[in-house]
Order: sequence, then structure tokens, then C-alpha cells
Amino acid sequence: MTEEDRKLLSEKRKYIARIDQDIKKTHGWYVRVRFLDKTYSKLFSDGKYSGTKFSLHAAISWRDKMEKILGKKPGPPNNSGTGVVGVRLNEKLNRYEVGWTTGQGKRIRTSVSIDKHGKKEAFSKACSIREEKAQLTNLKKS
Repeated sequence: MTEEDRKLLSEKRKYIARIDQDIKKTHGWYVRVRFLDKTYSKLFSDGKYSGTKFSLHAAISWRDKMEKILGKKPGPPNNSGTGVVGVRLNEKLNRYEVGWTTGQGKRIRTSVSIDKHGKKEAFSKACSIREEKAQLTNLKKS
């Protein structure tokens, strides 16, 4: 195994975990992509893909393809559950919450009601607000 292969196999990957269960004879890479409260997952077995390196490449390729199909923007993983940084679903209050930081470092939040707009429209509005605020912040920093 080359040094490049060792590095590839040892680094952390967004949404990809290694599974090695000798008892169940399960060895491979498990991928989970969350978007809009749905989880898409798949196991890439070393046996099926002729080795650890090839199964990892297949897992990365599938993850990237799924993100593109779902319309999920690439970037660091976030824990919002929506797949959009700065936008999260608050099921208790039935709304999408939007958060951003101003150019001065102040954190601002607002929300969009699902009862008032419906789930799809509320999510769309929340994403638009987040995008607009992020652009304004970036303009002020320049």
C-alpha cells in the first residue's frame, strides 16, 4: 500500500464511516446523507468493490452524486438536519429558524412559520433569507 493510499484511508470524510465487524463478516464504508429530514444511506462492501481503497472511492462518488441530485450544496457538514447551513427545522414550534452573523460578529436569528406558509414555502423563504444575509455580510467584509 502506498503512502497516498494510507493517507486516503486514514483521513476523516464527511458522512462516511468505516464498518469492520468480523463477527458479521461486514467490512466496508457506510455513507449517510441527510437532507430535508430524510436520510439516504448505502454500504460499500470491500468484497464487492475488490478492496478497501476501491470501496472508499465508490462511497465518495455515491455521496457526491447524492448531494448533487438532492441539491445539497457542498461544504462542511452541519447538524441542522436540513442540509443548509444556518437553517434548521424546529418541529416543536413548527417553523424554520434562520441564523447568521453580521460583519461585526453579532449573531442574528429569525424564523419562518410552517403553519402560515406550508413546509416547502417556509423552507424556501428561510433559505432565501439566509442567502441574502450571507451575501450582505460578505459585501460588508470586502
